[in-house]
Amino acid sequence: MKRRDVFVGGGTLCLLGSSLMPGLVLAQTSVPKAGKEYVRLDRPAPVEANASQVEVVEFFWYNCPHCNAFEPKLGDWLAKLPKHVAFRRVPVAFRADFEPQQRLYYALEAMGLVDKLHAKVFAAIHGQRLNLNAAPAIADWVVSQGVDRNKFTEQFNSFSVATKSKRATQLQNLYGVSGVPAMGVAGQFYTDGELARSMAGVLDVVNFLVAQAHAGR
Repeated sequence: MKRRDVFVGGGTLCLLGSSLMPGLVLAQTSVPKAGKEYVRLDRPAPVEANASQVEVVEFFWYNCPHCNAFEPKLGDWLAKLPKHVAFRRVPVAFRADFEPQQRLYYALEAMGLVDKLHAKVFAAIHGQRLNLNAAPAIADWVVSQGVDRNKFTEQFNSFSVATKSKRATQLQNLYGVSGVPAMGVAGQFYTDGELARSMAGVLDVVNFLVAQAHAGR
């Protein structure tokens, strides 16, 4: 799949479909169809969920304004997640300069700080207009949130975080992610705002795909 429109603003670049713009579309109301509201991968992507669960992946980028806008909707959806669904976030890297924010996410994950600071990263970038694109600025901001600098820096520069960042980019490519936010289901299906015509539509499609994958087990 080709990457679609390029959004440039506030010093950031976000690769997205134009259909993500608010007010232009409605949520999905009919049965989603392969090749229309979602695509089936040519080859299955690896999953981390156990065999009894359906894995759902959210692909995101902290600098993306649409990912920021999607966070509250995603949070509401996650609050109702059934036990047979395993959810995980995957930070994308369409370019090499995305990697520091990949490392930021996985360092927070390693320190058990995602619940506390993930939403605050979005708020810092899109609300406070902070530039968190490079390691020094990222570390300074994390420290301002009461985190020990040495412990964070150790995780940020660790082999495990570097490996997770590399695997995140590999997974992004296996799913054919062409814009964010986007979602993958069960290592088999991919959808995004352009395919589903809105991010509310994306969640409708994901619910449908989860039900299909769970029934198939």
